[in-house]
Amino acid sequence: MSKLRAIFVAVVFVAVYAFTSSAQDSKKTAQPPASPSAAPREAQAGREFSGMYSFLKEGEFVQITVEDEGRVTGFVSRYGEGASDKGAFLDQFFRSGKLDGVKLTFTTETVHAVWFEFRGTVERGEGKNPADEAYYVLKGTLTDNTSDAAKKVTTHSQEVILKRFPEDASPAASPRN
Repeated sequence: MSKLRAIFVAVVFVAVYAFTSSAQDSKKTAQPPASPSAAPREAQAGREFSGMYSFLKEGEFVQITVEDEGRVTGFVSRYGEGASDKGAFLDQFFRSGKLDGVKLTFTTETVHAVWFEFRGTVERGEGKNPADEAYYVLKGTLTDNTSDAAKKVTTHSQEVILKRFPEDASPAASPRN
């Protein structure tokens, strides 16, 4: 019986030694864990510009989200000015949007015969820290287009500076009709 016990202990010892030795060898030859692949610099560029910016009137805003390869999504939330939507809060999603370096363009969907086009740049504003108001600003030409019943389009362009809201702020709540 003691001979069997000695053989059993020897087998366990050899097995543990072989396992430990094998594990140490695999650690020596194992490659270091791959670091998460960093997305190309171009894909990441501009994401810091994503956020909420002021629009034309108090309580109105534009939300910008910079995605891969400079694609921009977002929407404009504004008060209606037409006879049927006067004072109603309207959301107009981007039909198209692009960020090329600091050059920003977007066009909204048409809502109640009105759509907007923006052509300009994203620049550093007067805010001191990224969480401050106006840390970034959108500077450029905003064109509002209005189509009448006869499909005649009237355009009005103006130079604007749209300030980024502080990161912890959100627009004042407004009643939705």
